[in-house]
Amino acid sequence: RLMPMPIDSAVSVRPTTRLLLALHNNNDQATNTVLKTRIITALILAPIAIGGIFFLPPLGFALFTGAIITLGAWEWANMSGIESQPGRVGYALVMAALLYALGGLPALLVLWLAIAWWLVCFWLVRRYPAGSERWGAIPVRALMGFMVLVPAWVGLNHLRNGGFQFGDVANNLVVILYIFLVVWVADIGAYFAGRAFGKAKLAPRVSPGKSWAGVWGGLAAVALLAIVASLLANAGVAEAMLLVVASLVTGFVSVLGDLLESMLKRFRGIKDSSQLLPGHGGIMDRIDSLTAAIPVFALMITLLGWLTAGQVVA
Repeated sequence: RLMPMPIDSAVSVRPTTRLLLALHNNNDQATNTVLKTRIITALILAPIAIGGIFFLPPLGFALFTGAIITLGAWEWANMSGIESQPGRVGYALVMAALLYALGGLPALLVLWLAIAWWLVCFWLVRRYPAGSERWGAIPVRALMGFMVLVPAWVGLNHLRNGGFQFGDVANNLVVILYIFLVVWVADIGAYFAGRAFGKAKLAPRVSPGKSWAGVWGGLAAVALLAIVASLLANAGVAEAMLLVVASLVTGFVSVLGDLLESMLKRFRGIKDSSQLLPGHGGIMDRIDSLTAAIPVFALMITLLGWLTAGQVVA
């Protein structure tokens, strides 16, 4: 037997329902606004990035990428704990001056230092939050920024200026595009594999959303990319296998670049490195994986003989 609902209960439900509907509509509107902002920002920045990376001569490429790294340094100053705007600008200017000074330096020296640095980062990320008292001081975190950003710029310009040959491909711009694809494909593969199978967390104290399933899914996608690239380049079997190995190492290291920035932001208590890119966060939020992947991949293909060693800026 159905009992009639008391009038006061029926009346009390309606405001609650209206409130829930209003909150749901507001969430939908906020999501749509963020999505539109992200799309507009991407449409504006994509032509600039493509033009700066793929259509500038070597010197223009060095200046363009140096400007991006300098902006990243301004953001890194915040992650380091430098709160004043003059302090952040000063840090970025020191970074720019250092990049200029490194123009004639042999690239391999910096790239070997980068390998050592990312091995240290693996240890730091794995132990976090233990050990943060050793690197948590502002000067130490500021120094970490130089160890991350300088090799990324050196490696990228080494890829642009060195003599390149893989299979039938001898265009440096292709290898730059390839390293970008490795990072993007690893990220996409990790996203779908993580959503489907991501139960075992990769580094819950650093980035709770990342899982081991995401890592393996990303690496599987990278291996497939390397095989396709080898076929398109008419590379031999040995070259193809070496490219797969180099790409897998690069894909794994790219995850470490992401985790390192996440660790520093978590320690600093911030969500994004900045708001320079509306809807996307900051420069560092976009290039964190690349900062690790570029120097590692550049060194590996140099040691494999596909890229000739030389100065940072030819």
